[in-house]
Amino acid sequence: MIKNYFKTAWRNLKAHRLFTLLNIAGLSIGLAISVLLYMFIASEYSFDSMYKNEKNIYRVLAKTDSYGTMSASPNAVAPAISANIPEVKSAARMLKHDFGTSAFIKTNNHDFVEKYFYYCDSSIFKIFNVPFVTGNPATALSRPNTVVLSEKTAKIYFGNVNPVGKTIVVDNYYTFEVTGVYKDFPQNSTLDCNVIASFSSNNFSKYNSWSNASFETYCLLNDHANISTVDKKMQQLMDKNVPKEDRWYSLSLQPLDKVHLYSAGYTGSYSSRNGDIKEVRNLSFLVILILLIACINYMNLSTARSQKRAKEVAINKTLGASMRNIVFRFYSETAILTLIALLIGIVLAVFALPVFNNITGKELSLGSIINFKFLAGIFLMWLGITVVSGSYPAIYLSRFSPKLVLQQSFQKGNTSAYIRKGLVVLQFACSVILIFGVIVIYQQMQYVQNKNLGFQPDNVVAINATAATSKSQIISLMNDLKSQPNVLAVTRAQAYPGMETSGRSIYKNESDKNGLNIQTNHSQDGIVDVLKLKLLAGSDLPVKVEGDSTVHIILNKKAVDYLGLTPQQAIGKKVKMQFGNNAYITGVADNFNFASLHEPMGAYAFNDATMEPKPFFLVRFKTNDLPKTMEKFESSFKKAIPETAFDFTFLDQYLNTLYASEHRMSIVTLIFSILAIIVACMGLFGLAVYTAEQRTKEIGVRKILGASVTGITVLLSKDFLKLVIISIVIAAPISWWMMTKWLQGFAYKIKLSWWAIIVAGCIAIIIALITVSFQAIKAAVANPVDSLRSE
Repeated sequence: MIKNYFKTAWRNLKAHRLFTLLNIAGLSIGLAISVLLYMFIASEYSFDSMYKNEKNIYRVLAKTDSYGTMSASPNAVAPAISANIPEVKSAARMLKHDFGTSAFIKTNNHDFVEKYFYYCDSSIFKIFNVPFVTGNPATALSRPNTVVLSEKTAKIYFGNVNPVGKTIVVDNYYTFEVTGVYKDFPQNSTLDCNVIASFSSNNFSKYNSWSNASFETYCLLNDHANISTVDKKMQQLMDKNVPKEDRWYSLSLQPLDKVHLYSAGYTGSYSSRNGDIKEVRNLSFLVILILLIACINYMNLSTARSQKRAKEVAINKTLGASMRNIVFRFYSETAILTLIALLIGIVLAVFALPVFNNITGKELSLGSIINFKFLAGIFLMWLGITVVSGSYPAIYLSRFSPKLVLQQSFQKGNTSAYIRKGLVVLQFACSVILIFGVIVIYQQMQYVQNKNLGFQPDNVVAINATAATSKSQIISLMNDLKSQPNVLAVTRAQAYPGMETSGRSIYKNESDKNGLNIQTNHSQDGIVDVLKLKLLAGSDLPVKVEGDSTVHIILNKKAVDYLGLTPQQAIGKKVKMQFGNNAYITGVADNFNFASLHEPMGAYAFNDATMEPKPFFLVRFKTNDLPKTMEKFESSFKKAIPETAFDFTFLDQYLNTLYASEHRMSIVTLIFSILAIIVACMGLFGLAVYTAEQRTKEIGVRKILGASVTGITVLLSKDFLKLVIISIVIAAPISWWMMTKWLQGFAYKIKLSWWAIIVAGCIAIIIALITVSFQAIKAAVANPVDSLRSE
């Protein structure tokens, strides 16, 4: 019996090739998109699941009133909680080289730039079960000046030679012995270390401070530890070790399975693999919309043929078929069609995967995720689409009464037309939401790219000179760069806009106990010219004279406003901001966006104190030949600091990386929205074909009576346009609310405009007109004699 159902279903699909092809094409595209997005979403949710202690691993967070939540904590936290809290089995600190800047590596007379160099406690391998190729994870980092390499990095540095026992030189100064090689961290691991040096190798290991929150801290808890209890005990440790006036943060634990997706708004993380649960939810919503549009196509095209299939159902019922038999038969037809579409969709997804990876920056492969969960997910997707798509056709068609089918009033009383209209409205409402979303995302990205940041990042390059070993090398590079004719200005700085710098507090007076958090950047003269800051009062930092203990500071207007001064009043004033008692304001710059536009404007200060290094040369240049200019810069660098890799960053390109997630989201949404609209058009085209077939006789009579092609085209198109207009009215408030929620993630954002809704609606109308008019014109120009003969 079941075999006969499938045979009959297959014959019926073959008999109506156009509708079958439209259904398969629509479902295939929808399923291909869904498979790709499912792979992306599954990859995001799989982060850090490879660690056997995953459920007991936590990261320590530092929550503040002014800086928000920080992913890092002071370096005293790990040893303190490990020694004093029984629930903590082990704790480890992670510090990225020079607080996030690249390390310069020298091995066998070869120079490398390493972006993922970390200092870690040896207990890191007790917390994370990292498999070692060579060496013992228990002892590999137990001694100072030892280092372990990832398998890929070991091959880059030493080729196929076993690196254990060999040495590497870091920043032309520190020598480390290689004591092990570990397997590369998977792409879905938050840890992204290529090189891990023993924490005892850096100066921070010599003292435990509760103030500098720059260390990511992970801990492994006992199986039955109570998180709230551990949080309270951490707070008790703070109360014991930190004076009340210095407690500017509180500590809490974050489960490892929340680290990747739920840390987007946190600061201080060193990982390059940060995700965002909002992005995952947006893509999940996109999957649902696209599948909904594809399912509506099937239901529309199936019910459109209901009148033709009514007699078939009536005859089957007359011959003894039950409603259950009819339902199963229609579901069999849907199952076959969706299975074919699913197989085609998977093939399309495989071919599109390289392009998808290029857009998203992922390294997904079908082979890497084929497992029980993936196969179960695909099966459930097929089953769900079969049930949803086939539900209305199966239930509706199976209820036809043989007696009613034979009555003349059957067609006039047919309610399927109302259902189809409702589905078309729903389908195009989804399309309008997608179109409006694409318009708003594009507008926001353009706003971000074109907004006046308060400084000019174009034609500025940051050259990393961390590997310089003497003051003479720095002076030589500075002089050589300044002598080049296409160099407009040069300075040195601790960081450049977009990077996190040192956090301090600025106080109004001695009685101000709270202060205002301020980012400070150790710089030198020329910083105003290089960044083209707008000075409201005062001047650039002066040339620092050796032995001068005075600290000169340029504040932005946000900081000066907090002091209650005008820019002119601030010049020459002594300022209290943890630089000692000899710090004076020499300049006031207009506010500028030194961080992502996701964050509101904060206080900022350039200073010439000597508390932090100045590893970056910031160079403003003009050129018509960028490659040649960079060759000259590299030549100057190699001449001044020989035997060291040349590492540089273009400031404007770096700032664009701050919005990589939104840029990726905009491209994915644009491409998949276009495909979703194409799917919707397939369904609309099918309905137009059906409508033209149903009204063949009417069209023939109207043409004989003198109706024009334009008139008939309008007649056939206007009903569809009414439905599209209704869908626009429904979609407008929904899409407005959704994009308002999305824009809340930006401190600086566009204002939603009603014209964008109108544009989205007009695009939907034009798309519908093009789709429907093609078939309408075809029917209108047909020979009326042939139309009447066909009836």
